Amino acid sequence: MTGKTLVVLFCLLTAGLVSAQTQQTKYPFNDPSLPMEKRIDNLLSLMTMDEKIACLGTNTGVPRLGVMNYGASEGIHGVVQREQRGNRLPITTTQFPQPPGMGESWDPDLVRQAGAVEGYEARFITQTAKYNRQILMLWGPQSDLARDPRWGRSEEVYGEDPFFNGTMAVAFIKGLQGDDPKYWQAAALLKHFLANSNEDHRSSSSSDFDQRLFWEYYSVPFRMGFEQGGARAVMASYNAWNGTAMAVNPILRSIVREKWGVDVISSDGGAVHLLVDPRHLYPNQKEAVVACLKAGINQFLDRYQDEIREALKDGEITAAEIDALLRPKFRITIRLGLLDPPEMVPYSKIKDAPEPWNTDRDRSVSKKMALESVVLLKNENSFLPLRKDVIKSIAVIGPLADSVHWDWYGGTPPYAVTPLQGIKDAVGPNVKVNYAAEELGNAAIKVAKASDVAVVVIGNDPTCGPDMAHDWYNTVDGGGTLACTVPSDGREGRDRESIDLAQEQLVKQVFAVNPKTVVILVSSFPFAINWSQAHVPAILHMAHASQDEGTALAEILFGDYDPGGHLVVTWPQSLDQLPPMMDYNIRDGRTYMYFKGEPLYPFGFGLNYTSFRYSNLRTSSSRLAKDGSITVSVDVTNTGSRTGDAVVQMYVQHLGTKVQEPHEALKGFKRVTVEPSETKTVQIPLQASTLAWWDEKLPGFRVETEPVKVMIGDSSADIALSTTVHVQ
Repeated sequence: MTGKTLVVLFCLLTAGLVSAQTQQTKYPFNDPSLPMEKRIDNLLSLMTMDEKIACLGTNTGVPRLGVMNYGASEGIHGVVQREQRGNRLPITTTQFPQPPGMGESWDPDLVRQAGAVEGYEARFITQTAKYNRQILMLWGPQSDLARDPRWGRSEEVYGEDPFFNGTMAVAFIKGLQGDDPKYWQAAALLKHFLANSNEDHRSSSSSDFDQRLFWEYYSVPFRMGFEQGGARAVMASYNAWNGTAMAVNPILRSIVREKWGVDVISSDGGAVHLLVDPRHLYPNQKEAVVACLKAGINQFLDRYQDEIREALKDGEITAAEIDALLRPKFRITIRLGLLDPPEMVPYSKIKDAPEPWNTDRDRSVSKKMALESVVLLKNENSFLPLRKDVIKSIAVIGPLADSVHWDWYGGTPPYAVTPLQGIKDAVGPNVKVNYAAEELGNAAIKVAKASDVAVVVIGNDPTCGPDMAHDWYNTVDGGGTLACTVPSDGREGRDRESIDLAQEQLVKQVFAVNPKTVVILVSSFPFAINWSQAHVPAILHMAHASQDEGTALAEILFGDYDPGGHLVVTWPQSLDQLPPMMDYNIRDGRTYMYFKGEPLYPFGFGLNYTSFRYSNLRTSSSRLAKDGSITVSVDVTNTGSRTGDAVVQMYVQHLGTKVQEPHEALKGFKRVTVEPSETKTVQIPLQASTLAWWDEKLPGFRVETEPVKVMIGDSSADIALSTTVHVQ
């Protein structure tokens, strides 16, 4: 057979394959060989206007054309599928600690694994016929910053530092969306853009600050999530920025869509109506909807369909504008592989298998996250770990001792281990466990007296009551809030009035009769536990909502695991150390970068049962090009007798710039496991771009020619080594 004959035969065979594929393809938009935009052109041309309007909500399906809806679910620390509607089955899913707890691991790789678990479970639910629901767009990560401990929703974010939060957001997004070069496992939607960190009056408030803080602080985790993580969806916040409500802010188009390439820009629930009342920016819902469309909103969580029909009839919006808003939404559909043959999409195989939340794989990630999230705040005279072979009895006391608390954005776990159960499982039958939930009838005092050691489990109620979703009411000032009765509790819709912990009174009572007392603080945010820090020998902190809460706490209490978590926000001693709640200029004394005075616990703080020594700090070059990077290396030696995790933190201080800079700023970190007497070299990259500041005169980022102090430490307040690098 000649070469020419082979070529002809190949062409005929290829033509046959193409013909067969064309016959299988119902519409051109189903043809994966066509460019994405051509496919979307075809899809839009086939849709009716009613179908297009419907797709501007959370349902992106077009049943008549066989286009699947990618749907939506909350997902900041686990897929949320609690409700049972009609004949739908209730679903349990893996539940990780709240984002501050995930952040306290200081382990982006583990956060990425958690995101991968969540994305896999969402894909499994979506593609498993018996569940009959679509949830491939997950609303997370929450990429705002915890600038003030009074913020009711600080339980939803990773911490107070922009670089840290951005690093964690990128990790979570990459895990959730998967590592296939073409298709996404699930889609991430970041919340809430921008500067959303007050709950009281959020429907009418304005977060006011300059352009420099916009670029260097508040927008950083979002920008990193889009540019480095690859996310393409975001939700606009309720508040305004410098007087312009975010739902209609021009930066949604000029920066979020055009500069960062975001495809889906969603309103928040009810946010469109808030533009009418209480903001009084528009006379009615229709005008508010049109304004949102013009600003770039292409996903509504509010009443909008009739309003768009009226606006089309009146000529306030055109069919071409509707198409332009829908086009980016269908890019998400294609990235998820919903228009392609299933055999081409690797994630299409995730179905009809054992429920992933019941597998060893997902449970092992959950347990590891729970363990790494625990922070040892105090351990006087090495009081911990407790020795099971020495103690004969242990008192487990407190309102949070025999429960695992869930929050509004958490789902239903396949199991939940309480601290009491975890301790019982750990000590076995040879140690008596005495339990008391409260002080009534001197119950706590009695069991504390009767035990060798007392463990007091205290903290906040993350839902502010048993029925948070319905316990809303109007306050005297007309704002919606939650019926929280404890001043230090907070959640969506309600900021905290206090950071004092009333339950610390229980600690005082127990300590008075048994000085061998351990405090376990399970909380969504910082508390000013000054008395406990001054008196009790040991304190542990953990965030809410981990299905492995009790298992992790027990393993750490009894020394089966060395605690290695570190704090992600500054814990003040009192509110007197903070600026007013609505002061968004962090330079006035917010976060570790500008904090005034001595905190109770600094940002990045955390203890171990073992100890570490840092030595031999060096850089790959003493000069850093303005468009380059260097590697910072340090030796970490475990000087104790236990295997443990060191959290190496790298901060910088600008020495030559003429503009106001923070005391120090985190620019790199790494969690590393080190054996006793072992020395490991930890390498952390330092990129010149992370040293840039926003010059409003350009406008744009600018890297100064200057010396920069590079510091390595165990927290923002415990710097062990430093050196100087010259940026040029």
